Amino acid sequence: MAGPTLPEIETAAASLRGAVIATPVLPLASARWDGILPDCASVTLKLELFQQAGSFKARGVLLGIRQLSDAQRARGVVAASGGNHALAVSWAAKAAGVDALIAMPRATDPSRIAGCKALGATVTLHDDMAAAFDAMNAAADAGRALLHPFEAPHMTLGAATCGFEYISQAPHVDTYVVPIGGGGLISGMAAAVKQMKPDAQVIGVEPYGADSMFRSFVAGEPVRLEQVATIADSLGSPLAMPYSYSVARTHVDEIVRIEDAQMLGAMDHFQNILRITAEPACAASLAAILGPLRDQLAGRHVGIIACGSNIGLDRYTRLMANA
Repeated sequence: MAGPTLPEIETAAASLRGAVIATPVLPLASARWDGILPDCASVTLKLELFQQAGSFKARGVLLGIRQLSDAQRARGVVAASGGNHALAVSWAAKAAGVDALIAMPRATDPSRIAGCKALGATVTLHDDMAAAFDAMNAAADAGRALLHPFEAPHMTLGAATCGFEYISQAPHVDTYVVPIGGGGLISGMAAAVKQMKPDAQVIGVEPYGADSMFRSFVAGEPVRLEQVATIADSLGSPLAMPYSYSVARTHVDEIVRIEDAQMLGAMDHFQNILRITAEPACAASLAAILGPLRDQLAGRHVGIIACGSNIGLDRYTRLMANA
């Protein structure tokens, strides 16, 4: 499945203008990066953590909210998320005057739970992400409009507007390294990249403890993990699903996996060099180019993305104590 067409992406990007932020890009050209980055021609970072609600998710969620009928708006929306999608749904629902119910794992960063509640959402807590998904589906069966965190054309389309914007801002980039949770971000970005720059590479990144898309590529079909074990809760989807998998499979060149320790190292670099307090998922692209991709990026113009950074200082401090 090819996913959104370029005209559809252009139309969506135009419709979002003024409602979401055209997040900046930053060349990682400071001398502070000397000896840290691989031997690339250049590395560019898209700062999507400065997006509405703190992540790229705001793009697709807003498109999804806008598609609801009056009857659906009256019944409210439901979503399951460990944080970034939850905050995006809470933000977009409040802006649209729609009631939001968010199912979250009990282990979710308390700052994210508080953020959703501050935006007016009702939050329910569950044993793990799989249980949160079950609660989301039950609420949808009861009448709420389901805003899935990744398995929806509007989520892929929203992510595609991020890719479209990135290419417009940094046309020299020829290799894009994109984190994968459920596949919404990479499916959309890859769809945009391959239509605008067919010769560019798109490489996905997953933690070893949440590698559902990597395993799905190997199996040739979406798979479900028996368990998720990673510090990157924003990348902790327990499964890949048909739509996002098929779009990703059409456009993504390769997926690599990283250890949690590599994300912690990249988080440390973000803090020490850029003074960015990054959550693990936010640092995944950087971790990949410093780790498994390091030797294959020579001479390439590499684009990475800080996809979001909704993390409380308490959790950040606990994680970095193990770095």
